[in-house]
Amino acid sequence: MARLIIVSNRVAVPAEGKDAVSAGGLAVAVKEAFSSYEGLWFGWSGNIVEDPDPEPTLIDRGSIQYAVMDLSPQDHKEYYAGFANRALWPIMHYRIGLGAYSRSDYSGYQRVNQAFARALAKLVEPDDLIWVHDYHLMPLASELRGQGIANPIGYFHHIPWPAADVFNTLPASSELLRAMADYDLIGLQTEPDVQNLSRNFIDTMRAIPLGGGSLMVDGRRTRIRAFPIGIDVAGFKEAADKAGSNKVVRETMAGLRTRKLLIGVDRLDYSKGVPERMEAVDRFFASNPDQRGNVVYIQITPKSRSEVPEYEQLSREVNEKVGDINGTLGEPAWTPIQYVTKAYPRPVLAGLYRAARVGLVTPMRDGMNLVAKEYVVAQSEEDPGVLVLSKFAGAARQLPEALLVNPYDRFEVAEAIRQALYMPRTERLERWKPMMERMAREDVDWWARNFMTELEAFRTVERQPPRTAAAAE
Repeated sequence: MARLIIVSNRVAVPAEGKDAVSAGGLAVAVKEAFSSYEGLWFGWSGNIVEDPDPEPTLIDRGSIQYAVMDLSPQDHKEYYAGFANRALWPIMHYRIGLGAYSRSDYSGYQRVNQAFARALAKLVEPDDLIWVHDYHLMPLASELRGQGIANPIGYFHHIPWPAADVFNTLPASSELLRAMADYDLIGLQTEPDVQNLSRNFIDTMRAIPLGGGSLMVDGRRTRIRAFPIGIDVAGFKEAADKAGSNKVVRETMAGLRTRKLLIGVDRLDYSKGVPERMEAVDRFFASNPDQRGNVVYIQITPKSRSEVPEYEQLSREVNEKVGDINGTLGEPAWTPIQYVTKAYPRPVLAGLYRAARVGLVTPMRDGMNLVAKEYVVAQSEEDPGVLVLSKFAGAARQLPEALLVNPYDRFEVAEAIRQALYMPRTERLERWKPMMERMAREDVDWWARNFMTELEAFRTVERQPPRTAAAAE
């Protein structure tokens, strides 16, 4: 059986005897990709130590082998908290004003990618396929080529790719683009992302279009295609069907009594639009006073990246907004917003999604947003709820039957909430059925299979040499 190497910033090594899928997120996608291959998953262990070993720790878990590396405090500060999350992340999400670039952070980003490449190169066998994930590792293929690795290497970018004028505000943008030309296949979430990156290569790197999504960049062929990521539809639907027996779900339903539920589930991040969504809910109650006491909004927002100053500031802002709205509108027997910062497992989320008449997924910008897909899949076939979805989420292209809104307009979002709550069952079913059919057809297995089919094709292509310094000039 052919071997697949998956590389990601963080590797979720399951406890012995546990399934990797229990970690959720990328682990679900990795499990699907590994179903047809022997597998090696390489990346950061999550540990920060003073003197990390330059060689990875190897861990066997059945058909998947894990190779993990620790980071030093300086590496974590510069590579992860610094360049990846204070420079790349805001730029990719069109938040230029929040970008914080420093040469030392970029040096740390390059240093970690170089260290990963040196360690990984020793594990690569001639027939391996390599699939790299996300913005932390954009230069990895270039570093691997420098180590003499000629294997097919694919890259999947889970977040948005911005317009060239936005990406090029990053001081290191040209160098990163040049490094990405060493990937054989680059996958993005949507066609606009593909257009943005392709145009950037053409305008900035003088790439030559070859047709079919392929470009000649600095003497190498690179193919760029959209592969919208899906979810484990069967597993999530089963979790929703069984969620009625879950204690948290039962207690939540008992507390709601006859009230209708609005739900939002997001990691704490300025790209998710949580404060703006709360303002829209406040606007809804101001415009519909008869709904006070009859509707409850639950916002589940686990904290993340607390070491990044912008996220601490966001946490304070959200808490203040919750306090202001509840203090102004709340009554002894009714709290309009229930704000929860703990993470819940899939069975609980699936049950809460099904219980919610309205799913609020209103990011300011998102590569895809799997919560939108989870909400749709969790719904009852007899009496589904309504998805209110930002038109700036990648998922909007696969879920056009949702109520699509501009998240920057709280009046528009408030009106969509009202429309969703009053929507008759016949219209809810008409909107939900085509979305559910599409989600079942375009699930996570479909996504992984399509990407790997494309990457496999590069086995039959004559191996391309690494870019030469002359070609890059």
